[in-house]
Amino acid sequence: MQITHQVIAITGGASGLGYAMAERLGKQGATLALLDRNAATLDEAVCALAAQGINAHGFAVDVADEQSVIDAFADIADRLGPVEGCVNNAGITDDALFIKVKDGVIAKRMSLDAWKRVVDVNLTGVFLCGREAASQMVVSGKGGVIVNISSISRAGNMGQTNYAAAKAGVHALTVTWAKELAQYGIRTGTVSPGFMATPMTAAMRPDMYEKIAGSVPLKRLGQPDNIAQSVAFIIENDYFTGRIVECDGGLRM
Repeated sequence: MQITHQVIAITGGASGLGYAMAERLGKQGATLALLDRNAATLDEAVCALAAQGINAHGFAVDVADEQSVIDAFADIADRLGPVEGCVNNAGITDDALFIKVKDGVIAKRMSLDAWKRVVDVNLTGVFLCGREAASQMVVSGKGGVIVNISSISRAGNMGQTNYAAAKAGVHALTVTWAKELAQYGIRTGTVSPGFMATPMTAAMRPDMYEKIAGSVPLKRLGQPDNIAQSVAFIIENDYFTGRIVECDGGLRM
């Protein structure tokens, strides 16, 4: 699919990896619908992109809330037209050990609230936004592309029972949708980032940062634009569907 003049929705698009995707796709001529919870952050992102000549529009949404997602995508269609691309990038973490044992006694367990918070945003949010995007693509008759952002942690990672399960589920959605939606001209793909240079990693102690970077075969963390490049590849490659792009510097969990 050509990116120029296409309406592409990006969840979590006001900051971090989502903003990097917006920059790259916007510079390639896409009309961007940025979805995020924080209206002020959205406004800042839209203004920053506009200063680069990028056509971006902000839509406040809670991806874990069905009605909020339905309303946001309806607003996108009214203001910009039906989406032709959707990048499900919004995600959170709430890390904890499944059970923490001290001196043979269960000291702490991952709470059900922590499980639900992460799964609601990282998996249910992908389901809800993907459903609205696919519906618009089918009704418009133009087809489109849905890209879901997973994680290297989908293979399982200590302290991330909730996050790992959700991110594994994200790719399962990609594969399932590829099989169901191909008949409507809709392709899907997953991007699985490894350790990326973000404000969170930049705030780490230098020794911890170096330890993480040293575990990567390329001996450095990835840049947000590396993920944006992977997203653009999936959108543009008309024979790519139902598969995963692992952008992790060669690291394996």
